[in-house]
Amino acid sequence: MMKTDLTGKKALITGSSQGIGLAVAKALNEAGATVYIHGAREEKAKRAAASIKGARLAVADLAGDDCAQRLYEQTGDVDILILNASIQCRAPWDQITEEDAQRQITVDFTASLKLIQAYAPYMLKQKWGRIITVGSVQQKKPHKDMLIYAAMKSAQENMARNLAKQFAPFGVTVNNVAPGVILTPRNDEALSDPAYAAKVMEGIPTGFAGDAADCAGAFLLLCSEAGRYMTGEDLYIDGGMKL
Repeated sequence: MMKTDLTGKKALITGSSQGIGLAVAKALNEAGATVYIHGAREEKAKRAAASIKGARLAVADLAGDDCAQRLYEQTGDVDILILNASIQCRAPWDQITEEDAQRQITVDFTASLKLIQAYAPYMLKQKWGRIITVGSVQQKKPHKDMLIYAAMKSAQENMARNLAKQFAPFGVTVNNVAPGVILTPRNDEALSDPAYAAKVMEGIPTGFAGDAADCAGAFLLLCSEAGRYMTGEDLYIDGGMKL
């Protein structure tokens, strides 16, 4: 059996109705896992799930206080939890509103904690599990107009390292994957400006933005037996942008 085979495993990937989350869901499904496609909007999530054979649906707004409970009621226990969903509110540091700051803190950090609290007990009990938080190159190079987003990605990575040490004796790995500039719908508008896009590419040693599929292999490694000896890692997929 291939060490990347995930037959019999169940995986929840938050924010998987598009972009990196959807690419990862497809990769895990191709490896044999049953995947739950998550989104805050049901119709969009349904369309994404329809593109993956056997995919299931889980709908909840991660800004809600009951987000973890709502998702758990729809999925039950899972073997793999990928915390990919996040939001960005762009604004200079002195124009950040309390509402925008709190929403990013809630979705980009607090929801991750709640979901781990909901799903990790089963993994610890069965002595096998995979938890992956999705960070950002902004952990190393924060964008001047995304102060809260960058800070929450760093906080989430710190949480992953903290839990990795606690969960390791129980066969549960916890890692963080930090993408750089990836061609997803989130970045479409900003990169549509040729001048801005050229400036961004100048900061990437490889000279180009990645595709969502460029991220999928790292997640498959970390979710499978091939990555069983990796935990507490902060893995960058950024074309060298962090350098």
